[in-house]
Amino acid sequence: MTKARTGIGHNKAAAWGALREEAARCTRCHLYEHATQTVFGEGPVDARMMFVGEQPGDQEDLAGRPFVGPAGLMFDKAIGVAGIDRSTVYVTNAVKHFKFEPRGKRRIHSKPDAGEIRACRWWYEQERLLVKPDMTVALGATAARQMLGKVVTISGSRGRAIELAEGGLGWITIHPSFLLRMPDKSRAEEEFAAFVEDLKGAAKALG
Repeated sequence: MTKARTGIGHNKAAAWGALREEAARCTRCHLYEHATQTVFGEGPVDARMMFVGEQPGDQEDLAGRPFVGPAGLMFDKAIGVAGIDRSTVYVTNAVKHFKFEPRGKRRIHSKPDAGEIRACRWWYEQERLLVKPDMTVALGATAARQMLGKVVTISGSRGRAIELAEGGLGWITIHPSFLLRMPDKSRAEEEFAAFVEDLKGAAKALG
C-alpha cells in the first residue's frame, strides 16, 4: 500500500488551491466553451504516486471531480485489489475539460487531439511541480503522451518504470475505460487482472 508523505506545508496547500482556482478560469483551448467546468486533480498534494487519465467524462464534468464515473469505479476497484489506497494518491487528467459530441440528450466522449493535449500540458506540469510525485502512472495513450511529451504505444511501453526528464519515475498502462468497452467477459477479466498487475508493479517500483 502506498503511503503519503507527512508534514505538508501550508504554503504548498495554498499554492495548489490558487492553481485550482486559476484552472477554473482556463481558456487555453476551445473545450471550455461547452464543458460544464474545469475538472482539476485531487488528492494529497504531497502524494508519492500520481495517476493521470485522459480527460473528464460526462459524470466528472458535472461533478467537477476526476474519476467518479464508470471508469472511475473500475479504477477504484483495480487499485483496491492492487493494494493502493486512493486517499493516498493524487488523481488528475491530461486534459481538464470534457470533450464530447452531442447525440440526442446524451454527450458522447470524443478523444482529445494533439492541440488540446498540448494546451493543457501547462496545468499538468504545474501539478507535477507542486506534488513532486515519485511515481506518475499514465492511464492510456493520451496520458502517456502528456507525461512523455510524445506519442507512444501502450503495448510498447506498458508495465515498466521509465525515468522522467523532470524527475521521478513514470509507468504506462491502460485506461480503465478500455475494460468497460470489452464485450467478452472472460477476456475482460483477463485484462482486468493484467491491469491490476501493472498497478502492483508501479507500487513495487515506487518502493
